[in-house]
Amino acid sequence: MAHNEHGHTPAAWTTVILILAGFVVGAIAVILLNWPLFWIGGVGLVVVAGIVGKVMQMMGLGQRDPQAGPRQPAGATGEDRIG
Repeated sequence: MAHNEHGHTPAAWTTVILILAGFVVGAIAVILLNWPLFWIGGVGLVVVAGIVGKVMQMMGLGQRDPQAGPRQPAGATGEDRIG
């Protein structure tokens, strides 16, 4: 059976929390009829959340690619040996 984290990673949690905050800010801005806050605070935060999530995934904090092989420690491949 393949290991699947179903989004339970730091990258996924951070992205979801930031998107939720963006929607809350956007909803409050619509209630107040404050369109600059809606576009900059709400929509802008959602866009930033997507970028932050992708960067965190690329840093290794997200779910790994199922097509990739098993993770190995850095010393196991012998590539970082000095000598």
